[in-house]
Amino acid sequence: MPRRHQPAKPAPTLSPIDAPSRRRLPILLRHAWFNLNQTFRRRLAHTGVTPDQFTALRTLIEHEPQGLTQSGLNRLIVSDPNTIAALVERMESMGWITRVRHEKDGRAYRLRLKPAGRETYERAREIAIALQTEVLAGWSEKKREEFLEDLACVADRCRAAAQVKEKEEAK
Repeated sequence: MPRRHQPAKPAPTLSPIDAPSRRRLPILLRHAWFNLNQTFRRRLAHTGVTPDQFTALRTLIEHEPQGLTQSGLNRLIVSDPNTIAALVERMESMGWITRVRHEKDGRAYRLRLKPAGRETYERAREIAIALQTEVLAGWSEKKREEFLEDLACVADRCRAAAQVKEKEEAK
């Protein structure tokens, strides 16, 4: 049977969200996070601190003197529980933190900073401040603050969207 010529299908039109020139939030956030994290990691290398350890130390400093439980630390720095468990174990073995039995929950421990952890944080903090200053250079103080507020808003909205999805899946 002879083949009949079929008209070519029109090329699919891209929606504005699929257009290659469109800026996409997930990709931009991933690129920004990856590049910032790798740069911070390289600049911290001589201190023996990783970006995650720095974040954990800072979070513990912000919750002194009471300290935090491991699950509290996990919630505040938004990580995986297994990652936090390994992180806490390494930081404890380095002498930066201590675990103290929780006064009300016999199953939990409070994480508290030791002097060596504070000293380590202070050394790394100077590097963190310099990097943030470098990344945000060229913007007015007002624009920097607006950007950081907007970024916090994006983080809050992403967290809220995840919680809605978790509730829907639980039904």
